[in-house]
Amino acid sequence: MFFSNKRNYKKSNRLVEVKFVVHDEVCGIACQILKSKSVTKRQQLSEELLDALCDLAEIDICKIKISDTNQYHRKRGSRTVMKRYGYYKPDKKYIYIQNRTAVRGQTLAAKTFLNTLLHEWMHHYDFCALGLNSIHTSGFYQRLGNLQKRLLQE
Repeated sequence: MFFSNKRNYKKSNRLVEVKFVVHDEVCGIACQILKSKSVTKRQQLSEELLDALCDLAEIDICKIKISDTNQYHRKRGSRTVMKRYGYYKPDKKYIYIQNRTAVRGQTLAAKTFLNTLLHEWMHHYDFCALGLNSIHTSGFYQRLGNLQKRLLQE
């Protein structure tokens, strides 16, 4: 199913937008996420958004878990040198996002939360719709930006 690393990279860079129409109702869910803070509400809205995006893209549904825990991070001395906002497991079609900042434990800003959700879903889209071993190429970020622009109607 997957291409060699070089072919995978080139294909990923050639594909710069998602190939489906985003409806107003789906944009409305994204806007509701931007107004949410609680784990419960973000979980519910995230499930709705992912289900709608998967339906539009005609791919398998993706499960999601929003955790009320601090983001995984690493420190070197007193400096935070790495933070993981979330991850996607392609074999399980599963997204996991932590709803609190790494160091202070504050609720993740709504825009950061939505961006993380869409980032992880883009890995799912790449895997299921495009047959890619989803990596962070310029094409990946262009597809992500294209989806964000459509959802937020910027």
